[in-house]
Amino acid sequence: MSKVSVILPFYNPEKTLERSVTSVLSQTFNDFELILVNNNSTDNSLNIASRFAKKDTRIKLLNEKKQGVVFASQKAFENTNTKFIARADADDVWHKDKLLLQYNFLKGNTKIDVVSCCVNYVGDVENDGMLSYVNETNQYLTHKEIVINRFSELQVINPSLMFKKEIALKYGFYREGDFPEDYEMFLRWVENGVKYHKLPEILLDWYDLETRLTRTDKRYSFEAFYKIKSSYLYRFLKENNPFFPNIVVWGAGKRTKKRTKYIKNSGINIKYFIDVDENKINDKEVISYKNIPEKGKIYIVSFVNNRGMRAEIKDYLLSRNYIEGKDFIIA
Repeated sequence: MSKVSVILPFYNPEKTLERSVTSVLSQTFNDFELILVNNNSTDNSLNIASRFAKKDTRIKLLNEKKQGVVFASQKAFENTNTKFIARADADDVWHKDKLLLQYNFLKGNTKIDVVSCCVNYVGDVENDGMLSYVNETNQYLTHKEIVINRFSELQVINPSLMFKKEIALKYGFYREGDFPEDYEMFLRWVENGVKYHKLPEILLDWYDLETRLTRTDKRYSFEAFYKIKSSYLYRFLKENNPFFPNIVVWGAGKRTKKRTKYIKNSGINIKYFIDVDENKINDKEVISYKNIPEKGKIYIVSFVNNRGMRAEIKDYLLSRNYIEGKDFIIA
């Protein structure tokens, strides 16, 4: 029996599939099975996968008729026969030591359930939102850092993961819905106490192509992220906010107020807003950040989306002796 199962679902990736599969097969750690799942491809990618499967006995080639990465991934998962699972995508490239370093880490750190790695972003640098996202997530390595920042963004990039199969059996794998399946699974696993770690090495080239689902599918929109995180944020606040269900929201812009509707619908009460823009401050519904009370009087949830501003807000609250998680959270 192999030690690791690599799950790689694909749909029409004929331009990138060969390089991705080659990067998996070229790992310095070779005691693995690679499960390729064709999800109704109409291009030449099935022929490419079939050619690989005929040459390498480590490959299982399956088909999943039900359309969607959740169903294709589940098909692969049901056919795994190992204790460890690694995710791969059909447009990304693994560095040669990825499996070796991650497998050795999980074997040597039994209290960790999921190990990720830092990634190299390959994409449209002129539209640098994703580049900034990658640079930020590469900073958070420990479980504590990953978990405390979970409500701002997904802190472990999906094709970078290796995890214990027992975790997915116990808490569920990807779920289908009008939400990003990788982020929902991340929030669900963290909520259930699953332990994460990220290796400091860059072990994945993450390609941000025009065809990537995060660019084309409405389930990966900003609104979809806010909607799915609201229920998990509600339960976090219920457990960690001593003033529950009352919170104070940092950010009084129209977009921020629109996004708070999801958490208000779940039963959270917003006492007032905080902002830095003097034009928005009226000392009733919106107060100046300079006038926030000392710690221990309120619980602040920041809904500001700008990454630079998020960092400034966090630094300011820490300078006021607020404790992240206990007195405030970035969401």
